[in-house]
Amino acid sequence: MTDGTGGPRHAVVTGASSGIGAAIADRLLREGWAVTGLSRTDPGGRGPGFSHRAVDLLDPAALAPALEGLRPTAIVHAAGFMRTAPLGALDPEAGGAMWRLHVEVASRLADALVPGMADGGRVVLVGSRTAFGAAGRSQYAASKAALVGLARSWAAELAPRGITVNVVAPAATDTPMLRDPGRTSVAPRLPPIGRLIDPGEIAALTSFLLGPEAGAITGQQIVVCGGSSL
Repeated sequence: MTDGTGGPRHAVVTGASSGIGAAIADRLLREGWAVTGLSRTDPGGRGPGFSHRAVDLLDPAALAPALEGLRPTAIVHAAGFMRTAPLGALDPEAGGAMWRLHVEVASRLADALVPGMADGGRVVLVGSRTAFGAAGRSQYAASKAALVGLARSWAAELAPRGITVNVVAPAATDTPMLRDPGRTSVAPRLPPIGRLIDPGEIAALTSFLLGPEAGAITGQQIVVCGGSSL
């Protein structure tokens, strides 16, 4: 697989060590992409197409050097976490951390890497169906809703270069985050299809959005909810 200039397609994927990020990295590797994973821990065992850069994404001083020398054809920001709380018990520190990881890191990645990206590149931000709002999840929902504003703004800015920017927004997905003790105050809701979303399904959609046949899709939030939005 090439990037249109004869070189290999190269994706930078955050949160590549587990969950949706890992599923996306594995899918892209199977399809012939070179993948650079950004996460605190190296998942290992991914073969020669995968390289890992250990970084705490919440540390701006560490993120900048981790991005040095990268000139990807695609960026996938999949790293994330959820903390839940009702009004009267909101945790400003948790809310701030979610905002920094979901929104500020996305901004830093795009600001550092997109200017050097070849025309026709791709950006996918992993959002959440919760961006529409959900009781007890207001801080998380706000950070995921902000990704839509970023994506639509960047899509308009980058359309003349053929670079697309989209948000993939899953409902409850079968990942370790679903069992995170930090979200126990709000139980996940099983989608009407009777099962959780599989991370591989999110990876498949992301792979399509990174491909040549998705060149006319930009500035969109694509919800994968198993009927939860009906």
